[in-house]
Amino acid sequence: MNLRLRQLIKQVIPARALGILLALRYGWKQLPTAKLYLECFRGATGIEIGGPSLFFQYIVPLYPVVTKLDGVNFSSQTMWEGKIQKGEHFNYYKDKVGFQFISEASDLSEIKTGSYQFLISSNCLEHVANPLKALQEWIRVVSPGGYLFLVLPKKSSNFDHRRPITLFEHLLDDYQNNTSEHDLTHLDEILALHDLTRDQAAGSQENFKKRSLENFSNRGLHHHVFDLPLIEQMFKHFGVSMIQSDTTETDYVALGRVPATESKRW
Repeated sequence: MNLRLRQLIKQVIPARALGILLALRYGWKQLPTAKLYLECFRGATGIEIGGPSLFFQYIVPLYPVVTKLDGVNFSSQTMWEGKIQKGEHFNYYKDKVGFQFISEASDLSEIKTGSYQFLISSNCLEHVANPLKALQEWIRVVSPGGYLFLVLPKKSSNFDHRRPITLFEHLLDDYQNNTSEHDLTHLDEILALHDLTRDQAAGSQENFKKRSLENFSNRGLHHHVFDLPLIEQMFKHFGVSMIQSDTTETDYVALGRVPATESKRW
């Protein structure tokens, strides 16, 4: 389904109904371990980077059980959500609304340290050029002992299946070099190995290249390719304990606990 068609469908079909249609289309079902995750979020206040997400509505349905959820997106106009507005406009579930921040994933300077009991993000970190810098910010805004819940795409199920898993040393170089979101280091690899037959919304190779060169505006690129060992290595770097992980047909799922004291975070 191409992007324009998806946008038109969103205009005429209520979000809840569209979510159900997509869930049926892709055979999504609740994780057998969903209850283990949900107990960490019940009645808590958190923030989501890059949402709202169908994963947190259907596969691990935490939206109904949280007290409040705020949201962060990089722009007031995105490929996935269309137009969004800063303020109390983050409608993540039925009539539940939180505050929508317009901010880079790696710069949450508007948000005070330790503001939330948890942070969640689904299929977002791969779109960030400097994942460790983003992860450091995400951990900062979570209170000591809080939770970090990440969902990242499994390369075998999408257009990245020809690409190698990114080395942690590369992520560390990006972090130490303060790599910005303008970075296109991986563009040659992406253009050579991206499987357009699994990404029809990207169009032709020529269109995909044009869009990729404008990535700072649209954030369509997957800069890096992850697996569970890499996610765990990233967690370990910041003292986050992996307390539950799963693999679905399409994603890696990782729940970590932020260090209980500030001195152990970094």
